[in-house]
Amino acid sequence: MKPTRLAASVQLAITVTWGAAALAAPVPPSSPSNQQGMPAPPTAPAPRRVPEQDAQGEPAPLPTPSSAAQKLYAAAKADLLQVRSLLKSGRTQSSVGSGFLVGTSNLVLTNYHVVSQFALDPETYTGEWVDTAGQRGNIELLAVDVLHDLAVVRVNRYGTGFFKVPEEPVRLTQGQYLYSLGNPLDLGFAISEGAFNGVISRSFYDQLMFTGPINSGMSGGPSVTAAGEVAGVNVAKRLDGELVSFLVPIRYAQRLLKQVTDRMAAKGAAPKDFTAIVTQQLLAHQKAMVDHLLAGPLTKKTMGPYEVPVRETEQMRCWGNSSAQATSRAEKPFAVDTTSCAMESAVFVSGSLQTGAVGIRHQYLRSIGLDAIRFAQLSSASFKNESFGSYKDSRLTGPQCTEQFVTNGSLPMRAVLCVRAYRKFAGLYDFSLLTASTDDGMMNLQSRLDARGVSYDNGMRTARAFLEALARTGVK
Repeated sequence: MKPTRLAASVQLAITVTWGAAALAAPVPPSSPSNQQGMPAPPTAPAPRRVPEQDAQGEPAPLPTPSSAAQKLYAAAKADLLQVRSLLKSGRTQSSVGSGFLVGTSNLVLTNYHVVSQFALDPETYTGEWVDTAGQRGNIELLAVDVLHDLAVVRVNRYGTGFFKVPEEPVRLTQGQYLYSLGNPLDLGFAISEGAFNGVISRSFYDQLMFTGPINSGMSGGPSVTAAGEVAGVNVAKRLDGELVSFLVPIRYAQRLLKQVTDRMAAKGAAPKDFTAIVTQQLLAHQKAMVDHLLAGPLTKKTMGPYEVPVRETEQMRCWGNSSAQATSRAEKPFAVDTTSCAMESAVFVSGSLQTGAVGIRHQYLRSIGLDAIRFAQLSSASFKNESFGSYKDSRLTGPQCTEQFVTNGSLPMRAVLCVRAYRKFAGLYDFSLLTASTDDGMMNLQSRLDARGVSYDNGMRTARAFLEALARTGVK
């Protein structure tokens, strides 16, 4: 599927009283139901991991397959499919991915990001399958799991039984060979070899690390053991590494398939509105994310005389840098230390929308050779340079902001809180909180919190915890 990406680190995202002060909340923006989207708030730089079908540049050539891979491909190829998203007008191809028939059924497993266009915009897009023999047909979307990037579709042909999805998760050992199948770069069906190298827990949901090539177009294809058991579904690759790819564990696909088969057994119809289903799943994700973020007190880091809140977990990592190396007043009359924390991944919703992530940034500015007036101009310009999104954005409403001078009991601050509503996904918002200390004319702490894709209540809850945790220790 071209082009899409999955967050900066992953490429496949009030009336509250603090001590003696109250910061009035902006009124929640309305949430029209005809569009979607979100801006990309500033986050810490991070390695990029992308849905493999979105990789740009020249792909690494696939190595010559072993005899085991050749035998596997010969046995499996009848049940491999290419999954295409087509414009209804003219039926021209918009994006491509892969999928596979489950057992002897007519159910196909693939990635959600492969079918996202016709899941969210069925009036404009439709789905088509093509097999290794060149046969093709229409696709009926039955279920999606946006959080684990999975989808189940129904086609008008049946599998031979090669790809069996076991009832229990496949047991894998470090270094065990796996074989990934799909249609790379829309060039033709292929198989690549690699090894299982553990469960990655830096994303909010577990993924398997596959040390092998997964190229653009292989999204949704299966990765199997030498015995032909499906271990995972191709989903993403790192751009900053060699042969570092990722699979969705098959246990998540088992759950989604069971939902479909249980509904079919009960003679239930497929959902008509997948936007509503995606919205429900995103709301569930943001609750789990915020509960996890605020499960305990935020970690405090010292920056000069200030204490700043961060959250360092497997899902969120922090980076720091400083300009203090240039100590000469002539070279630079001020210094800036920066700490930035960002989640390792976000939830892919569409090619223009990744959400369900939190970012934190702190900047400690101090004068080396500036007088109080010039330093005030510097810190004020830095504060005003922040962006909260465009009013012309067709995907989110314009930011509605409130600004006040507040104190949380230990630190007086200037605070701006902005909220934007998702147009297509009712009940979801982007929150941005920007603060600047006002306690010292020769130093300044500027902090920013971005919570993307959260409910209004959880956005307020996160902003409150962040603001309460900022403090001055009293020691320079």
